[in-house]
Amino acid sequence: MYEAVIPLLVAIVFDWWLGDPSWLPHPIVGYGKMIAFGEKHLNKDRHRQLKGALMALFLIAAVFVGVWSLLFILPPYWRAGISTLLIFFCLAGTTLIREVREVFRAVDRSLEEGRKQVARIVGRDTSELSAQEIRTAALETLAENLSDGVIAPLFWLAVGGVPAMAAYKMVNTLDSMIGYQTERYKDFGCWAAHIDDIANYIPARLTALLMVIAVGRPHLAGFVWRNGRQHASPNSGYPEAALAGILDCRFGGPHYYFGELFDKPYIGTNGRLLTTQDMKTAVWVNRTAEILMIVLVAGVLMLRSTW
Repeated sequence: MYEAVIPLLVAIVFDWWLGDPSWLPHPIVGYGKMIAFGEKHLNKDRHRQLKGALMALFLIAAVFVGVWSLLFILPPYWRAGISTLLIFFCLAGTTLIREVREVFRAVDRSLEEGRKQVARIVGRDTSELSAQEIRTAALETLAENLSDGVIAPLFWLAVGGVPAMAAYKMVNTLDSMIGYQTERYKDFGCWAAHIDDIANYIPARLTALLMVIAVGRPHLAGFVWRNGRQHASPNSGYPEAALAGILDCRFGGPHYYFGELFDKPYIGTNGRLLTTQDMKTAVWVNRTAEILMIVLVAGVLMLRSTW
């Protein structure tokens, strides 16, 4: 019964301890290289939307089948070890928390340091951001990453095991690289973005629910529902709205991505200044929601192992 849960728990310990150490080769880098290679050779001439869709589907299927096949042929002890390693690689909570802490420390030292530090974790143009905008961007990313980097991978682990978890990371990497409404990617990355929307539909809402449960404030559910669906993304708005409600602050607004202005709606109405204490609260909420999800997924895995 516990064979299904032990790799998860060991992987969580390693993630909390190590994060994503730079000295360890990461398979997501390999994902990125495959996507970049396909984009370079396919994102040109005619039928870009079709070619982008076929590339996305092929890469997602290839990861799922490849991981499933590997685990199928391995003996039990090797299977447990590889499963632990893959789960560890698929989780991205600790590194982002460390990065967000560094953003707040950097912006307290100087505006320029803050801009450089936040550029490590966001896709928007940071060269003109104010100190408030830097802190806001960091906390928005923290909330969104709780869904994309922690809750969603764990959700897909519960649904389809390690192969589904690894395939989800390919979905997420595709979206983060080509799922933009810019001139270059709006056709080729269209289906990558749609697939990511589908894969994150339940996890994003589950993330918001876990965050609300973590702070014991169920009355925030209405705030999350009203504000979350106002976001340009069908999913990102829900964890962002949950954190905005918990902190009683305001997220969103206009941002530059790849030189183009995107006017995102505001989430929340209190445009107060964000502080280091807000960051500490947000980190606590993230960790608590993650623990709740781990308990939930462990229960599902144990139940499935008895079938």
